[in-house]
Amino acid sequence: MAAAEWVRGLTVLQLAATLCSGLYFHIGETEKKCFIEEIPDETMVIGNYKTLMYDKQREEYLPSPPGLGMFVEVKDPDEKVILSRQYASEGRFTFTSHIPGEHQICLHSNSTKLSLFASGMLRVHLDIQVGEHANDYVEIAAKDKLSELQLRVRQLIEQVEQIQKEQNYQRYREERFRVTSESTNQRVLWWSIVQTLILILTGIWQMRHLKSFFEAKKLV
Repeated sequence: MAAAEWVRGLTVLQLAATLCSGLYFHIGETEKKCFIEEIPDETMVIGNYKTLMYDKQREEYLPSPPGLGMFVEVKDPDEKVILSRQYASEGRFTFTSHIPGEHQICLHSNSTKLSLFASGMLRVHLDIQVGEHANDYVEIAAKDKLSELQLRVRQLIEQVEQIQKEQNYQRYREERFRVTSESTNQRVLWWSIVQTLILILTGIWQMRHLKSFFEAKKLV
């Protein structure tokens, strides 16, 4: 039991250490890109993004013009929209989860003119930060006038809170998996029973049919 708890704690620490992700992708004019983030409940998420347009003359990606924006939509595990807003070509979006699970984050350009694109594609840099990774502690320290020690204590408290949320989420996933497994096992059991009954009934029917056949032929 202690070993299992230790492994679970190690997994949570690894998850907490990787709760920020940076990437870039290419997107077409009418194309929508969606990402799935597993987020605990009551957790703040910040997404920083920047769109770039390819310049054929310079053969490099340059910042997009001001008229080109990005539409962001976020859905919770129940498919409920918790964020739907249009932003500029570069900026930040934030939201807070209210139920644990897989959240869908979708982005697409607001452009309707293919001429704005080089080869019809944009490059989008996206950095998603979850939980205490989303906090700007420099800004917090300046706003609340915290000393270095006070700021460090606050960081540790928020890290512990985030780990607790991750542990609760892992327990939630384990419970959901257990329920799914039990439901699947129960269905397999009932299906086996039904198959057995079908075989028995088929055997009885065949025996009666053969008996009737032999009686008709006066073989018995």
